[in-house]
Amino acid sequence: MHLHVLQAERSPVQMWQERKAAVIRAEGESESARLISDATRIAGPGLIELRRIEAAKDVASTLARSGNVVYLPHGNNMLLGLNPSMGGR
Repeated sequence: MHLHVLQAERSPVQMWQERKAAVIRAEGESESARLISDATRIAGPGLIELRRIEAAKDVASTLARSGNVVYLPHGNNMLLGLNPSMGGR
């Protein structure tokens, strides 16, 4: 179905509720940003580092559970074990 058809099927009350939800969501995100900024100012950058570590842990956990992930070494170590001086022997 096209977007304009879907929008036409929504009632004015539904559209008002969606706009109100978007405003509330934006206000919550703004408050969250303010609180993080205040905490960083008071406690220093440790909070940001902690959040970065927590996010990295979540990403690693998600990737570890996925069967479609291949881990490659960082940097130039990907071809480790291939000796270029052997000339393809």
